[in-house]
Amino acid sequence: MIDIYLACPYSDPDPAVRQQRFEQVNAFAAKLMAEGLTVFSPISHAHSIALAGDLPKGWDFWERYDREFLAVCETLVVLRLSGWAESKGIREEIQIAFGLRHHWRYAEPDVSARAVRNWFECVKRRG
Repeated sequence: MIDIYLACPYSDPDPAVRQQRFEQVNAFAAKLMAEGLTVFSPISHAHSIALAGDLPKGWDFWERYDREFLAVCETLVVLRLSGWAESKGIREEIQIAFGLRHHWRYAEPDVSARAVRNWFECVKRRG
């Protein structure tokens, strides 16, 4: 089981914004992994693939994949990068996690990875 599904906004008409979000979520995922957590970030995984294959960038295409990964993750962490509140994908990921009875939380980009790890461990102990 994967500890954390790390969601963040992605879709934007500006490729520079998508690239910036990709880089920010990678940096945050790396901090969590350095704390010993297993992390799946759909943007980290799919951004390069989408570019290489000229695949769609929106939720409608990626929903099927994200549902599969959410099903094997224990918790959802939403990285609150600019655009997160308007993101259809994030709204849907939260609903899917809720339906799966997963715990979830928001994380600011500057929150310490240790704080996220401590929250995750606390959630696991409570079941």
